[in-house]
Amino acid sequence: MRETFEIGEIVTGIYKTGKYIGEVTNSRPGSYVVKVLAVLKHPVQGDLHNVKQADVPFFHERRALAFREQTNIPEQMVKKYEGEIPEYTESLKLALETQMNSFSEDDSPFAVRSLETLEQLKKDYKLKKKQNDQITYCAIWSLLCTHFL
Repeated sequence: MRETFEIGEIVTGIYKTGKYIGEVTNSRPGSYVVKVLAVLKHPVQGDLHNVKQADVPFFHERRALAFREQTNIPEQMVKKYEGEIPEYTESLKLALETQMNSFSEDDSPFAVRSLETLEQLKKDYKLKKKQNDQITYCAIWSLLCTHFL
């Protein structure tokens, strides 16, 4: 017997090879509408009809669903989620790095092409370390020194 979910429940859902944590926002026959809150697994790159093949007419770039993006997920792909919901950007970064690391020791044409695609996505997502992080830390340190020393 399948679980049923109410609007507002927190679930995991698999959508086009990506896995997400989200909130159920609607129910339809055979599927749920889920609002994305975090990424657990980044979608696989390439042609899903020619798995792990690099020499294909079109090597698909698959982006993760965006924060608060709503998508229909088949009911059999939705499961209850219990636990803390990670911050979206950090979860995306971890999911992307995990997938990239899985290809790092593989020199197959598919792995190389996937890594190239994922590197481009990383730039598009703007997941590099923020340049103003050091300024923020200095500002906090300065504030602490001013008030407590």
